[in-house]
Amino acid sequence: MSYYFTSESVSEGHPDKVADQISDAVLDEMLRQDPESKVACETMVSTGLAVIAGEVKTKAWIDLQHVARQTIQRIGYTKAEYQFDSNSCAVISAVHEQSSDINQGVVRATEEEQGAGDQGMMFGYATRETKTLMPLTSEIAHDLLWEMAAIRREGKVMTYLRPDSKSQVTLEYSDDGKPVKIDTLVISTQHDDFDEEKAMQQKIAEDVEQYLIPRIIGKYPEHLFKGYRLLVNPTGKFVIGGPHGDTGLTGRKIIVDAYGGHGAHGGGAFSGKDSSKVDRSGAYAARHIAKNMVAAGVADQMLVQVAYAIGVSKPVGFYVNTYGTAKVKDENGNLLNDSQIARIIETIFDMRPYAIVKRFGLKNPVFERTASYGHFGRDVVTEEQEVFYEDETTTFKEERDGRKVYTKPIKFFAWEELDYVDKVKKAFKL
Repeated sequence: MSYYFTSESVSEGHPDKVADQISDAVLDEMLRQDPESKVACETMVSTGLAVIAGEVKTKAWIDLQHVARQTIQRIGYTKAEYQFDSNSCAVISAVHEQSSDINQGVVRATEEEQGAGDQGMMFGYATRETKTLMPLTSEIAHDLLWEMAAIRREGKVMTYLRPDSKSQVTLEYSDDGKPVKIDTLVISTQHDDFDEEKAMQQKIAEDVEQYLIPRIIGKYPEHLFKGYRLLVNPTGKFVIGGPHGDTGLTGRKIIVDAYGGHGAHGGGAFSGKDSSKVDRSGAYAARHIAKNMVAAGVADQMLVQVAYAIGVSKPVGFYVNTYGTAKVKDENGNLLNDSQIARIIETIFDMRPYAIVKRFGLKNPVFERTASYGHFGRDVVTEEQEVFYEDETTTFKEERDGRKVYTKPIKFFAWEELDYVDKVKKAFKL
């Protein structure tokens, strides 16, 4: 018997995502000056107001006002009528120094001994449903809003769009867990005011069908979009939105950030935290394991859990669930169970915080891009970025405002790389 599963996404202009992006922009700016920065940054946004709080240990000095306003402007809150805009909103800082009690557990005599910044459990997930090995419902939900934001920025059609929007995708699965078709798409988007509410709702619905949906259909099997139900702004008017319509907080969209409700989540948010916080780095490493394992053919679906104790470098727990899709056998031809698979994985991937940070380059300013449209399933790209320190990877660019500016190649979304597939195949004799 078939069943239905639903995932949602929110745009970069959603108030919680505005908060996430400001927090990660602050983190990136500190790492741009001091790669050893320890940062836990929380943001609250409301009508005409952004409050930045948290604990940091850094040599960097940054203009929090400038960072916040620049981020808000990039997102698209640039008009006073939004009641929250980059030029006029108040920006309040309540940032203070990191607790020495926490710092002593993280910073050790040698980098290799670096302890986890907190206790907790993190999950990684991968499935063969899509080319990115992400759940289909989650990927479609993100794609809809990514393309809607692109339409808004292009400014050629749907010129009434404002930054805040949400999507929801309900997918029908067969009884053996295969995607059948989309049952319902929900699109709620903030918009300019119209003279007539009914005409407005009809116009937006027509434009979604004409301009938005065609931009994503080609990415997926055509049969998925046969006979779906489309609900556009089902409550009607959506003029008041963003931080003016709803207070936004860092870390309040953790399922949107991860797998859309598939797999599991340890509960720890990602944004605003440097890589010593295993809530973030451990979750990235767990996704990297799950993705490489599925890509190597060990299983069609995999959930990985890793658990840490504060101040301890090696994980205190490691768990794998292949949902009965494992395909690997021992020397006698018997299928390996999930416990046996987990023990082999532990010999392939070094899950100490130091090793994770080094593997993915997490002392680089790579985090603001993760703070909207999901932290997983994204393209791996390497770009030259400016930093304000010198090491063996940097190249001097210029002197600016009395400071030396360097460039270095920085890899974004490195945890999405399939760089361990050959190692996995060798370990499992595939």
